[in-house]
Amino acid sequence: MKRHSPRPALNRRQVLASVGGAAVAALAAPYVRASTAASNQLVLVTWGGNYRQGIEDGLVKPFTQETGINVTILDTPDMAKVKAQAMTNNVQWDVFDAPGSMGASGAANGYWEELPSGLFDESDLLLPSQKALVPFFTFAGGIAYDPARFPDGKHPRTFADYFNAEAFPGRRTLRPRAMEILEIALLGDGVAPVDLYPLDVERAFKVLERIKPHVSKWVEATPQTVTLLQTGEADFSFTYANRIQASNRDQGVKLAFSFDQNLNGVEYLAVLKNAPNKENAFKFLSFAMRPEYQASCMEAKGGAPISRKAYDLMKRESLEWLPKLDAPNNAYINDAWWATNLEPLERRFKEWLLG
Repeated sequence: MKRHSPRPALNRRQVLASVGGAAVAALAAPYVRASTAASNQLVLVTWGGNYRQGIEDGLVKPFTQETGINVTILDTPDMAKVKAQAMTNNVQWDVFDAPGSMGASGAANGYWEELPSGLFDESDLLLPSQKALVPFFTFAGGIAYDPARFPDGKHPRTFADYFNAEAFPGRRTLRPRAMEILEIALLGDGVAPVDLYPLDVERAFKVLERIKPHVSKWVEATPQTVTLLQTGEADFSFTYANRIQASNRDQGVKLAFSFDQNLNGVEYLAVLKNAPNKENAFKFLSFAMRPEYQASCMEAKGGAPISRKAYDLMKRESLEWLPKLDAPNNAYINDAWWATNLEPLERRFKEWLLG
């Protein structure tokens, strides 16, 4: 039965600018090319926790049921491993679930297969597919906390609050990586969203140096951005709206997420260059962008679908957790900027953490 949920407005021009103004592929029907793959296998590299479970329940299981292709799910997307597989000509993965910065960097370095025409109904996509990437969903990164421990006025709501440990004392989490963390450091230091790029890297590291003593955990595995709040090992966490949505639905401790200021981005799907099950991977991407599976996957794991038609299939309560793309306080990850800056800044960030 059709859900009576209004489709949220998406500022397409703003998001397109943030991801680098990808060219629109030719309009075409869903992918129907006969597979030439030698096996019925597929390796998908994605994220863990509730996210992985949502991918499995909302997408992988129906894909296997329809196609007979068995999907092995691995954690966690890692560009260093993608590069190593490419350089040694020993590619073991097929589909890569990539945040925009990783997707853009991989495309710039030639790590992805070019997508054949006819994979997607382009007229249904809010953002167009690119030469080697298809946008999967949009997400919101922001501040989460336990409202039972920190009532209104006692917890940070914006990135300026998050980086003000004097006004809002408490143990914080951050990710041990440059992408996203450099952005929120600058936003926390007063940089306006419209002035964020090109990133003032030196200024960002100075901000991070000040907050470093108040970071109790540099979280490698995304599920920990939630579980550390649930166990009381952290007071405030930089995490994602879809993670809190899924956690509140599936687990006991009810957490809160601030939509006062977010860092919004686009997640992509890519097929590794010379993937062992390339044709199966193309089938998976085509399947993942069909409206019914965009809806079921995002219902299960959270996130805003790229399929226009998917919104009419989602529950109203799920729409309340979608990224607020038009809010003036929010910033958008510039994937084009990260395409050439990801590798050197990731190296620098790791060195800084060890210092």
